[in-house]
Amino acid sequence: MRIEILTLFPAMCDAVLSESIIGRARSLDLVHIGTRNIRDYTADKHRRTDDSPFGGGLGMVMQCQPIADCFRALCDDWGCRPHFIYMTPQGKPLTQQRVKELAQLPAIAMLCGHYEGVDERVIEVLVDEEISVGDYVLTGGELPALVLTDAITRLQPGVLKADAAFIGESHWDGLLEQPHYTRPAVWEGRAVPDVLLSGNHALQEKWRREQQLERTQRKRPDLLG
Repeated sequence: MRIEILTLFPAMCDAVLSESIIGRARSLDLVHIGTRNIRDYTADKHRRTDDSPFGGGLGMVMQCQPIADCFRALCDDWGCRPHFIYMTPQGKPLTQQRVKELAQLPAIAMLCGHYEGVDERVIEVLVDEEISVGDYVLTGGELPALVLTDAITRLQPGVLKADAAFIGESHWDGLLEQPHYTRPAVWEGRAVPDVLLSGNHALQEKWRREQQLERTQRKRPDLLG
């Protein structure tokens, strides 16, 4: 799979993408994740990529030309048109189900906005989908793009040790994950549930399912609908 992040701050993304499980997946060529600096494609001699908004208002707006040229250069380089996602608080909320669907695509590009966002015509002409990671506003789209990249990458074959590593996780089947414990068996007077020490796998599986249902009912009853 190929993922490319179109951004004004590629170093910000590269620092995160080079670490931990995602960094390992990149080094083993299990997935291609790259960044592309939108500023490299501006026609402005001062390398500007934004301008003041028509109609007045605070802030600046990212211009069409640098974004369009950046995306079209990516299409030329790859020999295909990737699914183009704009990370914005106005997008549809990201869900695990959508992550699973996106993880099946061969190529994805993500656009990171800044300032007051991007010229609306970019969205109308180029963007396939708008995604939000929550009902709040950040200073730019880099962190949301990294969230989505991480979520997609960990579902790619070979990135985690086994598919079972993510199949039972929170939101995979609409439920929250059960609690987890490790050594010591007793810590500050609190003991691990006896069933987890019993060696009875059938009882342990039953306990896990009951805990998933109880935890979802208690913490996120809206999911049970």
